[in-house]
Amino acid sequence: MAQAEPGEACPEEPPLRANTIFCTGCVEGMREHLPADCIDVVVTSPPYNIGVDYASHEDDMPFDDYLDWMERVGRECARVLKPDGSVFFNIGDRPSDELRSLQVARRLNDIFHLQNTIHWIKSIAAPEEGVNIGHYKPVNSGRYINNCHEYIFHFTPTGDVELDRLAVGVPYGDKSNIGRWKKATRDVRCRGNTWFIPYDTVVSSKPHPAAYPRKLPEMCIKLHGISDEDCTTVMDPFMGTGTTALAADRLGCRWVGFETDATYVELAEDRLEEARKQRQQTQLPFDSGETT
Repeated sequence: MAQAEPGEACPEEPPLRANTIFCTGCVEGMREHLPADCIDVVVTSPPYNIGVDYASHEDDMPFDDYLDWMERVGRECARVLKPDGSVFFNIGDRPSDELRSLQVARRLNDIFHLQNTIHWIKSIAAPEEGVNIGHYKPVNSGRYINNCHEYIFHFTPTGDVELDRLAVGVPYGDKSNIGRWKKATRDVRCRGNTWFIPYDTVVSSKPHPAAYPRKLPEMCIKLHGISDEDCTTVMDPFMGTGTTALAADRLGCRWVGFETDATYVELAEDRLEEARKQRQQTQLPFDSGETT
């Protein structure tokens, strides 16, 4: 937002244009298009700066420059986030450089409070238990093991934001725990901070090289909590092909996002339109084709 000159009135902040993907950089876009304190939940996965082949973004800037960029993004997110809002920040590493994500989180923790660290598990191999499921990108190295997880850092303005933990809960393994504690009144408990969310199997080329599964932003939004009184507003400053918007739309939330690549914006809008059509079809009354 532009600052007022001495003696001038402060410029009015723009109204929120919900359910819109702005084809622009997120720092500039948030300043131009979003008022302060308008976002309930941020769910995002920025470029990791590890050489991913995006359509237009160069994913190999000097690491100090990348940290500075993430800080600028974080400060704008802090401006638009409500005082009881949440930021879910997904980032991963190369197996050969596992501290990069933690350095990014440390920089963002100067702006927010790190309230939770969630481990997104992509693949589980426990053949002793008859389990071997999920997908990962294999490492072509004799020195490092395959990296089957990424971080989801949960930041909040204060560090004490109440969450809807049971909205993403799981059944008790030991049913005798139900009723043992005052709050354990039904067969659901906190999932914890390890989330197994596998990718769908892809046999053709992917339109976006680093899109996450829709279940991931859905779980983040549910964990923060969806308001029954005020429409929850979700933002993704790195919208890509629209997965966060699809998740928010599916949950009945408003959303807004930013994406610099026009091709990805078009793909996202196509996906959203297809989802709307499918939803409308499921709401149509059944027609047997018979006449009376």
